Amino acid sequence: MSPARKFSTTMAALVFGALLAAGAQAQQATEVQLSYKDKKFTPAEVTVPANTAFTIRVKNLDAKAMEFESKPLKIEKVIAANSEAVVNVRAQKPGKYKFVDEYNEDVAIGSVIVK
Repeated sequence: MSPARKFSTTMAALVFGALLAAGAQAQQATEVQLSYKDKKFTPAEVTVPANTAFTIRVKNLDAKAMEFESKPLKIEKVIAANSEAVVNVRAQKPGKYKFVDEYNEDVAIGSVIVK
């Protein structure tokens, strides 16, 4: 095999390996779960890794709809009564990010800690 052919074969293998590794990391995305009942989130605080996209799964256990909102995270999702929703969040810098039920934002408060 010529040196040019060996080089191109090696490069193709490296690119393929990098794509497989990236796909595996994407499949291992962080997911946190929250439940909502009686105007309270449980847990009220969750921790996720910095600079990594993550998913928040919210289970609304109440008989009324709620609106999961976080202005700092730029997310907003109405969740029907007795159902759940998944919210995808872009990678964030370290910090504390507040979320609320917009319909009860004075009492239904929680936060995402990004470390």
